[in-house]
Amino acid sequence: MDFTAPNVYKGLAGFYLLHDHLDSGDENDPSPTALRLPSGDFDYPLIFTDKRFDSAGMLFYDQLDPEGVLGDKITVNGKIEPVLRVQRRKYRFRMLNGGPSRFYEIYLQNAAANAVFPFTYIANDGNLLPNPLLNQVRVRLGVAERGDIVVDFRRFPVGTQLYFVNQLQQLETRGPDNVRAPGTRLLKIIVDSEPSQPDNSRVPSILRTLPPIPTDFTGVPVRQWVFARSGGLWTVNDQLFQVGQPRATIQRGTEEIWELVNPEDGWHHPIHIHFEEGRIIRRTVNGLNAPIPAHERGRKDVYVLGKNETLRVFLRFRDFTGRYPMHCHNLIHEDHAMMVRFDVVG
Repeated sequence: MDFTAPNVYKGLAGFYLLHDHLDSGDENDPSPTALRLPSGDFDYPLIFTDKRFDSAGMLFYDQLDPEGVLGDKITVNGKIEPVLRVQRRKYRFRMLNGGPSRFYEIYLQNAAANAVFPFTYIANDGNLLPNPLLNQVRVRLGVAERGDIVVDFRRFPVGTQLYFVNQLQQLETRGPDNVRAPGTRLLKIIVDSEPSQPDNSRVPSILRTLPPIPTDFTGVPVRQWVFARSGGLWTVNDQLFQVGQPRATIQRGTEEIWELVNPEDGWHHPIHIHFEEGRIIRRTVNGLNAPIPAHERGRKDVYVLGKNETLRVFLRFRDFTGRYPMHCHNLIHEDHAMMVRFDVVG
């Protein structure tokens, strides 16, 4: 509360990678259950954040502005326009929008900025998708959303120069505008060598099976959360965050539908539900049903609410009791009270 945005803005963000018998982190894993996705030096995390610097080159942040700050320089893993040299083989890129307020739509582009190249989309937020999405050309990320892709550089000769670019315009902290090519270059990639070892990695046609959810949600309790603005501050159900006050008490082992509502036509809110992941079961925009993109049909924990948008999310509160937050991950909104506490009890 109050200070998340400036701490993240100054660099307090990172990856925490978990592996299991499927996604084992070893592309040479002999186990028949292992996926053998690209691993080691070829499993590469990328945090995208934007910054603003003053005339002395010092990082600038306005702590008091409840609408936030958009930087004029975009960093990748803390560097402005870095260069990554790759081998002619498959790489897994784990992309994270580190905020604090900018959205991204990322493409892999050639040096002439007149062509984009497809890749395979394998994971969204913290979870592998049930099946890889082939021949994708973009990764759209709200703040704190994650997207994992596999790029096969075997199609490019040594010496090829490529760029990850952001083609999503955003002039205000309210949210993104239009997609426009050629975009802003984020990361230069040079294909500079043949593989130093055999590339035994792969992308299987089945990644991780989703837990079943009901086909009929009749009787499942619905809890509504409305994310809006009041008196210059950010509210949930017309209330400001109170750390000592649970806004919901939920019995462990139960399931609910959480309806996340953005009644406004000016702001986007990437909502992060801690502790448990969910499945989007319905999206409406301006009161009309809207499609759920394929990459959002797996398990998620960040749900982007666009203008006049409502999401219904199915959640199971399975394993642990305790106190957990839900908040807008436009971090300035979180720091200005757009957060709730919910308790899971035994």
